[in-house]
Amino acid sequence: MKIVVTGSNRGLGLEFVRQYAARGDEVVAACRMPDEAAALRDLAGSTAGRVTVLRCDVADDASVAAFAAAVGAGAVDVVINNAGVAGSWAGLADVDMELALRIYSVNALGPLRVTRALLGNLRKGSGKRVASVSSGLASIADNTSGGAYAYRLSKAALNMAAKTLAADLASDGIVSVALNPGWVKTDMGGANAPTAIVDSVRGMVGRIDALTLADGGRFVHWSGADSAW
Repeated sequence: MKIVVTGSNRGLGLEFVRQYAARGDEVVAACRMPDEAAALRDLAGSTAGRVTVLRCDVADDASVAAFAAAVGAGAVDVVINNAGVAGSWAGLADVDMELALRIYSVNALGPLRVTRALLGNLRKGSGKRVASVSSGLASIADNTSGGAYAYRLSKAALNMAAKTLAADLASDGIVSVALNPGWVKTDMGGANAPTAIVDSVRGMVGRIDALTLADGGRFVHWSGADSAW
């Protein structure tokens, strides 16, 4: 299969690239600053050409268009919209509205930009799956702690985007879901998180592999259960 992964320079994105390449898939690894992505470049160099690193700033229309042109017109089986930013965990009094707009552009609109740009490729693919990495903090039902306004709002909007894509793209045979990676030991999740990156990504890869059209619009936890909207 041919897999596109955004935000692939570290954390979950880098592990997605590692696991897909290890099992023999062709991976297009997108990140904002490839020249600074040493771990990704090293990984790509060890995979006998299975990983291609390309620049893509998901918050920039021109960058996404250039990325899609570099991918070319061939089939893509899976798009993993992983690129995201946390910004600040500020409460109401300290929300930086300009920063919140930037976070929204990356986390919510970024996946739309990338999916739209690669829609022709997905239509040619055999996998036809779009998996957008969300967060447990996107859950409205599970929000009992408040705070983190910008991040919560952006990821809740991403969930709606994934749900809407599922409805709009079902006629093309394309499945769209939001993924909940859990609380993971990443730069964003911190050292106290209970879930290892390798376990979260292994679970999400399994969930993506098993998707059918009937799963379109789900908010799927890495362990397989549905997360609360």
